[in-house]
Amino acid sequence: FGYNKLPESKVNPILMFLAFMWNPLSWVMEAAALVAIVLSNGQGEAPDWEDFIGIILLLIINSCIGFYEERGAGKAVEALMAALAPQCKVKRDGNWETMEAANLVPGDVISIGIGDIVPADSRMIVANNVKIDQAALTGESLPVGKDHGDEVFSGSTVKQGEAEAVVIGTGLNTFFGRAASLVAGANEGMGHLQQVLAKIGNFCICSIGIFLVAEIFVMYPGFRYQYRRGMNNLLVLLIGGIPIAMPTVLSVTLAIGAKQLAEHKAIVTRMSAIEELAGVTILCSDKTGTLTLNELTIKTDSVKQYSDLSVDDILLYSAYASRTENADAIDTSIVGSLSNPSLAREGIDLLDFIPFNPVDKRTQATYRRHSDGTVHRVTKGMSQVILELCTRDKTAETERQLHADVDEFAVRGLRALAVAEESVPSGDVEGEGSGFRLIGLLPIFDPPRHDTKETIDRAITLGVHVKMITGDQLAIAKETGRELGMGDSMYNATILHKPDELHGIANSVDELVLRADGFAGVYPEHKYEIVERLQNLGHMVAMTGDGVNDAPALAKANVGVAVSDASDAARSAADIVLTEAGLSTIIEAFIHSRIIFQRMRNYAIYTCSVTIRVVTTFAILVFAFKFDFPPFLVLILAFINDGTMMTISTDRVSPSKYPNAWNLKEIFSYAIVYGCYLTLSTLIFFIVIDKTNFFQRHGCKPFSNHNDFSFHSVIYLQVSILSQALIFVTRAQGFFFQERPSVFLMCAFVLAQFVATIITVYANWGFTDISAAGWHWAGAVWIWDIVWFVPLDFIKFGMARIIRRFAAASSPPTPGVHITTDQVDLARQRTRVSMEATQNVTRISTIPSRGASYYAPNMQDKVSRNRNFGARVKHMLTKSGKRLNMDNNELRRLQSTQAQAASRVLTNN
Repeated sequence: FGYNKLPESKVNPILMFLAFMWNPLSWVMEAAALVAIVLSNGQGEAPDWEDFIGIILLLIINSCIGFYEERGAGKAVEALMAALAPQCKVKRDGNWETMEAANLVPGDVISIGIGDIVPADSRMIVANNVKIDQAALTGESLPVGKDHGDEVFSGSTVKQGEAEAVVIGTGLNTFFGRAASLVAGANEGMGHLQQVLAKIGNFCICSIGIFLVAEIFVMYPGFRYQYRRGMNNLLVLLIGGIPIAMPTVLSVTLAIGAKQLAEHKAIVTRMSAIEELAGVTILCSDKTGTLTLNELTIKTDSVKQYSDLSVDDILLYSAYASRTENADAIDTSIVGSLSNPSLAREGIDLLDFIPFNPVDKRTQATYRRHSDGTVHRVTKGMSQVILELCTRDKTAETERQLHADVDEFAVRGLRALAVAEESVPSGDVEGEGSGFRLIGLLPIFDPPRHDTKETIDRAITLGVHVKMITGDQLAIAKETGRELGMGDSMYNATILHKPDELHGIANSVDELVLRADGFAGVYPEHKYEIVERLQNLGHMVAMTGDGVNDAPALAKANVGVAVSDASDAARSAADIVLTEAGLSTIIEAFIHSRIIFQRMRNYAIYTCSVTIRVVTTFAILVFAFKFDFPPFLVLILAFINDGTMMTISTDRVSPSKYPNAWNLKEIFSYAIVYGCYLTLSTLIFFIVIDKTNFFQRHGCKPFSNHNDFSFHSVIYLQVSILSQALIFVTRAQGFFFQERPSVFLMCAFVLAQFVATIITVYANWGFTDISAAGWHWAGAVWIWDIVWFVPLDFIKFGMARIIRRFAAASSPPTPGVHITTDQVDLARQRTRVSMEATQNVTRISTIPSRGASYYAPNMQDKVSRNRNFGARVKHMLTKSGKRLNMDNNELRRLQSTQAQAASRVLTNN
């Protein structure tokens, strides 16, 4: 039968390691290695073994670092997920034992009691007043009664009673497991970050390609270079221009970020979801169990009084008419509303108790007071039933007030429970009473979690609009929205398919979806459609949920978040699993994801700038001065830069106050401007050295010609210092000195440039055409680079101002604001064609390009699961076909029929 869980596929560690060498950027470096060993020979010279070995070492070191960090992150996440493995009580060989639910097989007999999660699809064989909470399946708060022979589904929770059941389905043969089996082996597609990485890689490769072609035509037909001399210059561009460490740096940044999020009780199951979470603009949340406690509660500040009794007295009387042991959800909520639950039986002797039944629609308790020995009765139940039962102090005004209060509760989404009491003068349990007197009306609701309002407020502060998407009633959704400060501009989901009902509300369904604070009465396909429409309007959408009915939207959303105690179906469809109750953890996830995003963005700008800087600098030096820079020095430059940039994964940065997204036009614009500026600094430095004696007058030794070996050393140091110092500009929003970098980054920079300076001052390496330049030249280079470094901040400010001006015109429509048809069409067009994800624009399409697919292994999920599960569940719920292994309407039947039946019980109670 296999394990009682969704199947997991393990990634081969060797293939995982090799994956870091299998992407377009690595291919270029591998091509450079082949050029060095195969093509760089002839004319009496041996192949370029030094560069070949250096390139191979660079590739291996990058892969080792990336493999180590991702492997570590994967193990940490797997350990946390293993800690969530459910336990169950099973009878084997005549003995009851506790074991992991994953080891259950059909035919096992299990024992379940109050608070237990049903570990597998089972059939009841012994049932003692059992009620099962199927909120994970239906979205409703009320439990459903189960009896001998009834089925219970995996993931349901026992709210009342005890039972023994025989397992009839495990793993893929459970309710949602059958749906999961449909997607085995399905192509998952590429994520957002993989395609961003592909675009950045293509930008760098195209930049190198342009200058490679130009160099070939200039050097050979133009300058008549010898074959080997020209190959060395081509190697300079191939080695120096490729940001070979980029996949590793970004992967390490995400891996370390995943570890940090795990420390804050958020398990990342899809690594690139961290980056997407940073760009979320709308958070769609399920209500039951997510925003609320999924526990019925008495709203004590809204209790209605019809006598001289206080609210506390009314609650106490209603507790007398409630069970304290083996209680149902309503009785539990009433007893729990007391300051001390023991008060429900303190000071009285319970003489008789009549439980709720569908005929009488009320409960009744007869008790004797210890204080005076008198006997009394109290009853609670459906308001109309209790009103008809009352005969004492009953007036027309009281009746009108009761009906008005019930209507008020209904408008507010509160269920009403009336309470009445009478005395029994005879003291006999069966004796005639003095007549029931109406004393109060209790409002019952599913309360928000204690931290939900604060969570929503913090989300709004972070620029994230929160929408409630629930299968519950509209009135209940509105009341919850008012409680949480989310607003009550909510609508029934049926309006999505009835455009004629939009008159006076919105101009289109898209506008309605964007402006609404939430939707009620939704089915899984409605949730899916809402998320899809918001994405088509240009928004990055996160969806939180805990049940099977949330799975389609969780999978469709840019980031699916399964809250604590979520069903396995929700976890399998989600990208992030919270291990702590409530939504407060997601705020920490928002903040940390934005920190991680800033690190990646800073590095992306830096690495693209360095690519432009290297290829333009050394190509122009060849064109203008026939300057032949040694390839081995560029390799050293790459080694030192890559080692330093690894520390950016722990850099200290400030999270953005607003959602982030990749704006590749912005990144490439910065890169071109920065790169050209750095190139200008080197060209002017070269010209000053070559055409004047300025530096020689200040103690620096002269050079014999353009390709003096000491000249190579000086140019190497100038390129190394200013290029690497650029990271301090790109990482800061203001002046570079206003935001202190991490100790690791600062120490790495100092160490890297110390090594570069020592090479310049002392190295005499004839095999790579460099010789010692001395301390005077080293000092001159440092002063020159410091002077040129200062204006970089002002260039950044100028670029930011220009980019903001253009970005304002391309922002997606804002939730709550009127939008036009043109805006909708523009947003949809941008969603379809944009592969650059401008700052406030949609997530890039998940249809993979061939280039993006090669970066995917570096961003793979750390916990294997079927990403397409939710999407296929949605297909199962809304479409019929021969491929399905289960009834097309099975889940909807559970959600509608059972939920409505349970709802009627409370409404009529």
